[in-house]
Amino acid sequence: MEVLLARIQFALTIGFHFLFPPISIGLAWILVIFETKGWRNNDESYIRIAKFFGKLLALTFAVGVATGIVMEFQFGTNWAEYSKFVGDIFGAPLAAEGVFAFFLESSFLGLYLFGRNRVSKGVHWFSGLMVAVGATISAFWIIVAGSWMQTPAGYTIQNGRAELTSFAEAVFNPSTVIRFLHTIDSAIIMGAFFVAGISAYLILKNKQSKLMKKSLKIAIIIGLVASVLELFPLGHEHAIQVAETQPAKFATIEGITETTNDASLLVVGIPTYDENGNRQIIGGIEIPGLMSALIPGDEPLKGMNEFNEEDLPPFALTFFSFHLMVGLGTFFIALMALATFKLKGGKLYKTNWLLKVLVWSTPLPLLAIELGWIAAEVGRQPWIVYNVMRTEDAVSTIVSSGEIIFSIVMFSLIYLLLGGAYLFFLIKEVKKGPELNPKEVSV
Repeated sequence: MEVLLARIQFALTIGFHFLFPPISIGLAWILVIFETKGWRNNDESYIRIAKFFGKLLALTFAVGVATGIVMEFQFGTNWAEYSKFVGDIFGAPLAAEGVFAFFLESSFLGLYLFGRNRVSKGVHWFSGLMVAVGATISAFWIIVAGSWMQTPAGYTIQNGRAELTSFAEAVFNPSTVIRFLHTIDSAIIMGAFFVAGISAYLILKNKQSKLMKKSLKIAIIIGLVASVLELFPLGHEHAIQVAETQPAKFATIEGITETTNDASLLVVGIPTYDENGNRQIIGGIEIPGLMSALIPGDEPLKGMNEFNEEDLPPFALTFFSFHLMVGLGTFFIALMALATFKLKGGKLYKTNWLLKVLVWSTPLPLLAIELGWIAAEVGRQPWIVYNVMRTEDAVSTIVSSGEIIFSIVMFSLIYLLLGGAYLFFLIKEVKKGPELNPKEVSV
């Protein structure tokens, strides 16, 4: 029971925190584009756009920091056995994230928000760039820690503990680079949808429409490029990596039941068990042979039948989270492609139904990111460190079920209030829109 409760608490705290970094990272890089166009072209409209979205970045960053603190403390409370076993390895990237990335990001964020017209335009632009760079480096070190749990490398087991033998191998383990690129690109998609949705809303409300048409155009182009890249090559390469290093996870997310040289690409299906307790997919729609064609190699793709049930991740949750993520990614490409097409001749700004779709689609990349995280982390089960340490062996032995339940309830209430406050102030700022310029007539 303690293991299940500890996992629920961890999912709650990480899942809530993970709502904010993708917005911060993606929005920070888009702000760099706005600031660059405003500075280099001496275009005041882009400066006003950057000021507006900069306020939303500050709000998102603040909530992200507050929720992130809880995440790291859990390793010493609910997961003490894990911390004892891998503390020398796992602690290094977390420390690097705090020393080399968080302070860089937070320091320059203050300069970016309050230094406008107080420092030179070049220095101010550089501060915005460093916010984006710092956020990206921060994500890198967090992904290093998570990737090592997925594909551990550069270590040895001594006296019952994992000890570091090669820092470089641990950092650049087999999944780090592709997971980092895949994650950062998803944050760019989130930033693009965030800017596009808010811009579309203000255009529909006829508030500073001239400004918002500029921000919407940039966001849509970025969103289309990033969405395509997320599918190919990044998503494809990530799938190859998982197939090579975590075959049990790959078989589960793709619904491959039998080992074969001619695996089909399963588009949709319902995961279930037959009368003998074997995993199966019913009602599946598939493309014959395509999965084996997409994943290179002479070896057959392993099916779930190759593994003992106790060594496989949960079936339905892993399968559905992955396929829903892929479905949303496909929708992102289609939506941004249509919006890009409608940009020709300014038709997009007059197509109210499409603007409304963009508004309501604003949070969907966050849903896709959360689903991807679920597929990755639940798909690693039953291992907390893949093929090295089982999750059931990592939980603290002195924390009772009652204490964990109490903390789950407490965190749920706090996050409910914090999330509500974030949405309240976010919506309030969005409704106000960018600052008015008497010299510029809103159209």
